[in-house]
Amino acid sequence: MELLQNKIDITHVPFSDRDSRLLVYQRADKSSLYIKLAERLIKVEPGIESYQGRPPFIDDLCFIDEHKNMLDFNTYTSAEMVRFQSRVGDFRLVFQDLNTLVFGIPDHTIAGIRFRIRPTHWHKTDSGGEFRHVRNAIYSINNGRVIANQAQSDENSLLVEFIVQAESDCSAAIHIGDDSAPAQVPFSVAYTNAQVRWKKWFDSVPDVNETYREKYAYAWWVMANNLISPMGYVTREAMMPTKAFYVGVWLWDSALHAIAYRHIDPELARDQIRVMLDHQLSDGMLPDAIFDEGIVSEIHHPFHARVTKPPILAWAALKIHETDPNLDFLKEIYAPLKRCNAWWFKANDDDGDGIVQYTHPYSSGLDDSPLWDHGMPVESPDINTYLIIQMNSLAIIAEALGKTDEAHRWRKKAKVLGNRTIKHFWDEKAGLFQALHNEKPIPVITPVNLYPLWTGQLPDKITKRLLAHLTDPAEFWGRFGLPTTAFNGPAYNPEKMWRGPVWANINYFFVEALQKIGEHQLATELRDKTLHLIASQPGIREYYNSQTGEPPASAAPIFGWTAAVFIELSLQANMEDHSRPM
Repeated sequence: MELLQNKIDITHVPFSDRDSRLLVYQRADKSSLYIKLAERLIKVEPGIESYQGRPPFIDDLCFIDEHKNMLDFNTYTSAEMVRFQSRVGDFRLVFQDLNTLVFGIPDHTIAGIRFRIRPTHWHKTDSGGEFRHVRNAIYSINNGRVIANQAQSDENSLLVEFIVQAESDCSAAIHIGDDSAPAQVPFSVAYTNAQVRWKKWFDSVPDVNETYREKYAYAWWVMANNLISPMGYVTREAMMPTKAFYVGVWLWDSALHAIAYRHIDPELARDQIRVMLDHQLSDGMLPDAIFDEGIVSEIHHPFHARVTKPPILAWAALKIHETDPNLDFLKEIYAPLKRCNAWWFKANDDDGDGIVQYTHPYSSGLDDSPLWDHGMPVESPDINTYLIIQMNSLAIIAEALGKTDEAHRWRKKAKVLGNRTIKHFWDEKAGLFQALHNEKPIPVITPVNLYPLWTGQLPDKITKRLLAHLTDPAEFWGRFGLPTTAFNGPAYNPEKMWRGPVWANINYFFVEALQKIGEHQLATELRDKTLHLIASQPGIREYYNSQTGEPPASAAPIFGWTAAVFIELSLQANMEDHSRPM
C-alpha cells in the first residue's frame, strides 16, 4: 500500500473503491471535486453510449470556511484515502461502503462543503420535455453541529451549502443510491475500516521483483478499483475495463482480468467467466458487454449487426484451473462453451467453407483496425486461431471431466481448422497469413497476419517465415513490442487505437505463442519490452505510442487488461528469476 502514496492522480483517474460505482475526481484547474456514476442509466437518458456525455452527478464540490469562502487545497492520495491540505486544516475522504463517501472535517473548526447536485435529468422530447430521476442522495454529519444548511435551485441543479461546528473526529457523509443510508460513523472508524479493507487486498498479492514492484502495486489497485458489485444484469462481482470510460463488463476483457485474479482469488477469477455465461443467448452467442440495465449484443455503427468478442474463455478457464483446480467449475462451463464454439461456425461462415469470418469489426476487439477499411465480412486468421486455441482448451477440459472421446474430437476439429487455415490464408510469396474480403487479400499487414503462430501446430517452414516478419524491426519488432499495424505499412499511425499503438494484450498473446513454439529467448525479450513499457509510463493506460512509449490522449486510464497483463508477466519474470541456479 505504501508504494501507492501520491501515485493516484485524481485529476485523471477516479478515486473509487472495490464494488463501488462512485467516481471522485478533482478538477485540474481549481480546488474542487466532482463525482460521476459508473452507470449507463439508459432509463434516464436513452442510448447505450449516452452516459459518456452525461454531466457529473455532483459537481463543484469544494471545502468552505465559516464565511462560505472556498478553501484552496493540496491533494495527497493513497489507495484508502485522499487528504486535502487547506489553511484551516486537513479534510480527508474515504469510502464507508460502496455507496457512501465520508469526509473528515478538521477538528474543532467551523467549516463545511459546498456542491452542485443533479438528482434529476431533463431532456427535450418531440412534444415537450421529460424529467427523469437519476439517484437519491443523503448528506449528514457525525460529531458536529450544523451551522448552516441550505439548497437553492440553479438551472438544472441544486446548490448545497453545508457548514458545521466540528468536534473531534467529525465526519460529513454523502450517500448516493436508492437504498437507505448506513448508520454514520466517526471518520476514524470509516478510515480504519477502509485501511483494513485495502490491506487485506494487498496482503493477498504475491511478491515480484523490486524492478516492477511499484507499478505492480498500481496494477493491483486498478484490479480492485474497477470492480463493481452485482446489480441488475451484472450477476456477479465483476470488473469493468475501466470505470473511467468503459461502463460495463466486456467479454474479451473478462477473460484477461480472470487470468490476473486467479493469483489472489480464484473464485473471483471464475466469476469473471460466469458473469458472461450467465447471459448466453439461446443460439449460443455470448454478448459483447453487460451493464446493469441490459446487455450489448448488437450495435448500429458503423452499421447494424450482432456483436460479440473473440472466444477465449476456455483458454482463460484452464489458466485458473492450473492455479486452483476445480472440476465442478469446468463441468459448469463446459456445455455453455461448447454452444458458443458451435455458434461461431454456424452463424459466421456465409460461404460454408469451414472458415469463420467477422461480420462486424467490433467482434474482433480491434474496433478501428485498417483490416476493416475494405468492407465486411472479413475472413481473418485471428478468429480462426482463437477457435483453434479454444477447441484445444476444450479438449483438455473434456479430458479432465473424463470425456475422452469428446477430447479426441476437439483435438481433431482443432487440427482440421489448423490445416484449413493454412490452405485458406497462407500466402507463400508474402510469407504470412492474409485476411480476406470477398476472397481477396486485404492489403494491410498487422499482427493478425501472424496469429496462427499461437496455435503451435504450424509446419517449421511456415513458423520460420512468420518469425522473420515478427522479429523484423521494420515491421513489428519495436522497442516496446508489436505495433497493431506494421511500422512500414501505409495505414500505420502510432497514436490511433488499433492502427499502430502497442496493446499489452497483443504482446501477451505473442509472448505465449513464442513460449509454445520453444522460442523462449524471444518470448523473454518481448515480455521484458512489455513490462518496461508499462512500468516506464505514469498510470496504466489502454494503449501506448509504439515509437515513443507514451500513451496517446485517447487511451483510457486505469485500463484493466493492461494491468492484468502486467501482473501476469511480472509474475512470470519473478518465477524465472527464482528458478535460476544461484
